[in-house]
Amino acid sequence: MINIMKDCKILDLYNLDETIAKEIFNGCTYPWEVLPKIKDFILELGNSLDTQEYEKIGENVWISKSAKVAPTAYILGPTIIGKDTEIRHCAFIRGNAIIGNNCVVGNSTELKNVILFNNVQVPHYNYVGDSILGYHSHMGAGSITSNVKSDKKLVIIKNGEEKLETGLKKVGAMIGDNVEIGCGSVLNPGSIIGKNSNIYPLSCVRGVILPNHIYKKQGEIVSKILS
Repeated sequence: MINIMKDCKILDLYNLDETIAKEIFNGCTYPWEVLPKIKDFILELGNSLDTQEYEKIGENVWISKSAKVAPTAYILGPTIIGKDTEIRHCAFIRGNAIIGNNCVVGNSTELKNVILFNNVQVPHYNYVGDSILGYHSHMGAGSITSNVKSDKKLVIIKNGEEKLETGLKKVGAMIGDNVEIGCGSVLNPGSIIGKNSNIYPLSCVRGVILPNHIYKKQGEIVSKILS
């Protein structure tokens, strides 16, 4: 039987040295446990940031002085935007967002209650809500995280017969390091995508995808051949 308890743990999904938010994970086992903590964590962290590196803009928005932010982007606090990150035309950041270094948040992309590790790209028409994206992960154009079930019940992480209750109504996707999400894909509430995995374009994903796998379609998930 697949060990869902292991495959969903924070340390199996993420290199915590690749986020300014490393300390938010202290005392947590599973990544969705930090989702309710993001707002307060940003407020505490933001007020401690080096003013030589970060500038506070408006109400509780901290932006690295090396970041590039398009004048048409709309940013609500609390939000932190890291070094050398690019926020492009008409990006919509709805608050409770920690965006790492060297990230791209692109045209018409919407973020809400998220942690983006360093080098994450969400560059074209993406919706990312109540989700955590690991180091060097990339969401192709039009791919989204769905964060609320159609029946509005609490989200449960499922892998076959195994289940983990989150206790939360809103949980998007927990995307591990170096994951590639194909264009036009939908990650259903509570999807877990393991490190180094790929999701084919136009996929509808639910449940747990193990690390180092390729999701081609439902029922067809193959292991990568690692050299």
